[in-house]
Amino acid sequence: MKEKEIAVLGGGCFWCIEAIFKRVRGVVRVEPGYAGGHTQNPSYDQVCSGSTGHAEVVQIEFDPMVVTYPQLLEVFWQVHDPTTLNRQGNDIGTQYRSIILYANEEQKNQAEESIRRLNSTLLSHQHTVTEVQPLENFYHAEEYHYNYFEKNPSQPYCRAVISPKVQHFLQSNPEAQ
Repeated sequence: MKEKEIAVLGGGCFWCIEAIFKRVRGVVRVEPGYAGGHTQNPSYDQVCSGSTGHAEVVQIEFDPMVVTYPQLLEVFWQVHDPTTLNRQGNDIGTQYRSIILYANEEQKNQAEESIRRLNSTLLSHQHTVTEVQPLENFYHAEEYHYNYFEKNPSQPYCRAVISPKVQHFLQSNPEAQ
């Protein structure tokens, strides 16, 4: 039996990405955090300032016997816009960039192939701006970010942004649950 694997992905606000990946069959654990920057142990406020170079990301532990890394990437493309640079909706800044942080050469190759396939389906004036980088460090977000959507369902951002994304994903992907 294969051991659990890790994927680290950033596609805008980690609250949104966490809420969706927690609902994917085969995902064991999802943790919000920061990666892809130069500051050690950054805080949320530091990352939001744009000065650390980090992106808001999620670290996804998954069972590859149930869901594969390429399948997780397909979910990733569905739940954010990989064609907008440093932005997802009203969230603007480098911390909201689209990024895949790979753990090994196999993940790197699979990410690059997934991007090639996605680019072949986009309109001629569009292309993916998703960064693909080796995972050097993952820094856990502060505790209050964990399970944010579940803990704060009536918070305006959760109601206006996260809830519709989760509902759309669940309706479009009943087999993923």
